[in-house]
Amino acid sequence: MKEKKILFIGCVESSFRLLKNLIDKNKRVVGVITKRASAFNSDFCDLTPLCEKHSIPIHYVNNANDEDSLSFIRSLSPDICFCFGWSQLLKEPLLSLFPCGVFGFHPSELPCNRGRHPLIWALVLGLKQTASSFFVIDANADEGDIVSQEVIEITYDDDARSLYDKVMDTAVRQETELVEAIENDRLIRRRQDKNSGNTWRKRGKDDGRIDWRMSCGSIYNLVRGLTKPYAGAHFNYNNMEIKVWRVKEIPCDDYPNIEPGKIIKCHSDGTVDIKAGGGLIRLLEFDDVKLTEGEYLP
Repeated sequence: MKEKKILFIGCVESSFRLLKNLIDKNKRVVGVITKRASAFNSDFCDLTPLCEKHSIPIHYVNNANDEDSLSFIRSLSPDICFCFGWSQLLKEPLLSLFPCGVFGFHPSELPCNRGRHPLIWALVLGLKQTASSFFVIDANADEGDIVSQEVIEITYDDDARSLYDKVMDTAVRQETELVEAIENDRLIRRRQDKNSGNTWRKRGKDDGRIDWRMSCGSIYNLVRGLTKPYAGAHFNYNNMEIKVWRVKEIPCDDYPNIEPGKIIKCHSDGTVDIKAGGGLIRLLEFDDVKLTEGEYLP
């Protein structure tokens, strides 16, 4: 087995976990490209302390494809690039700098569900499974050959945090196996059918707004998909944006003549029942605001 030199690119929680795994497994990480901060990654993670602890050279960028980045990479002569948790597309000539290839990670069952916010969309849409997929990065987003893929069940009780952890526990093991496969020259590549599957779009703020006319199931899925480490679902009340982190579905036919959005009950434990499509939604965890029985939420 020939040890390979690894260049790592990333800036979010999944990046930290996968970088730490390489270090813990004594893999030869020769450099890291990352960001000092991110205005749009809610799960941004500063890799600096981890790199400094292990004396790994670090290069901060806004664009991984710029000439300074290319110079940094050339100075290290790496064999492999792992780009995990990075929303920017990698381009030539960067892609050609690694003799053993450039590899990405996507938490979906490629070729299905390429694109943005894969864990959020999987939960919001109520999918029953997703996957942890490693693939070869080429000029097109999430379309390169798959080199490792494992299906992951999504249960009713899963939310963004628990699904994130499920996927990462699987991905860490896959990553170790992937490095060993590359080093032992036994990597198996499976071509994606680029004419199959779908691509999820980027979500906007309005996608996180609770519409009380939605079914209870749809509201439940929206809230669990956007809970921490993400930005949270929300509704508006007295010109305030109220974040919601956890809810419960209460199917019932007790209020057939009540419009969606009416506050039905404020319980002594702080939970609140609101009329929605097909029953009630109980707010279990939400911003500290006093709601009043009988009022309507827009």
